[in-house]
Amino acid sequence: NPHQEACFYGEVGERGGIAATQQLWGKELSFNNIMDADAAWNTVCGFAQPTVAIIKHTNPCGLASHANLAQAYRRAYAGDPLSAFGGIVATNRKLTLDLAMEIGKTFFEIVIAPEYEEQALALLRGKKDLRILAIPEAKSEGAQWEIRSVGGGFLIQTQDTTPEQATGWRTMTSREPSPTELEDLSFAWRAVKYVKSNAIVVAKESVLLGMGAGQPSRVDSVRLALGKSGERARGAVLASDAFFPFPDGVEMAAEAGIVAIIQPGGSVRDEEVIAAANRHNLAMVFTSIRHFKH
Repeated sequence: NPHQEACFYGEVGERGGIAATQQLWGKELSFNNIMDADAAWNTVCGFAQPTVAIIKHTNPCGLASHANLAQAYRRAYAGDPLSAFGGIVATNRKLTLDLAMEIGKTFFEIVIAPEYEEQALALLRGKKDLRILAIPEAKSEGAQWEIRSVGGGFLIQTQDTTPEQATGWRTMTSREPSPTELEDLSFAWRAVKYVKSNAIVVAKESVLLGMGAGQPSRVDSVRLALGKSGERARGAVLASDAFFPFPDGVEMAAEAGIVAIIQPGGSVRDEEVIAAANRHNLAMVFTSIRHFKH
């Protein structure tokens, strides 16, 4: 906020992530710009496939993977065009002219990529209010430690970098997810890691269709994610960053047309939640890993 002062300190030694940023164009970055840019970069670095993320207030409101970056952007943007306005766009591949042309149609605060095609950079520099960042090596998710201040001290924890390996997943319902559903569940589970808890993600065909973030009640996050998805939720999958404490979220998802759910499991009411999924012929997978992001 304008009445607050701020500064940015980099770690001693070799720096990666947002601290390694080279700003190619635009005004000075603010505290919030750096926070959002870090969230955007971390999100796209979490995917091996060519991916585009649109971030607003550190949450991905748009996210899609596709071999064609311009198509990935169009799919990501279609997830929530209203929220995308004034957000941040990041990609984990060289930013192409086609992608730059798509980005130029909407007002964004920042665009981030490992590198840029010359024509793409020239086009984006025509946007006087756009900050253009280059961050080399789209491999790691930034700092090893996450540090947060609290009254009178600070908290330190390791980053949530647990490999997402489906080998440890367990199908808990009568119906196994189909290969297509399993692919969608894998994308959704990776995406939900970057959404603030309580986090719910609805996805299909490597596209984030809707998400609910930061709600005190998980069922409210489900309601928000399904509301953003609308009719696109039919045939899609849903991911939850932590277990469902009650079957209500599953019932709501089934009513909206969700066909498969992925979640950590571990609730005292897991049996009730699984029974609800079976009643609606949903496939449900437990990962045994939680992704709370506060």
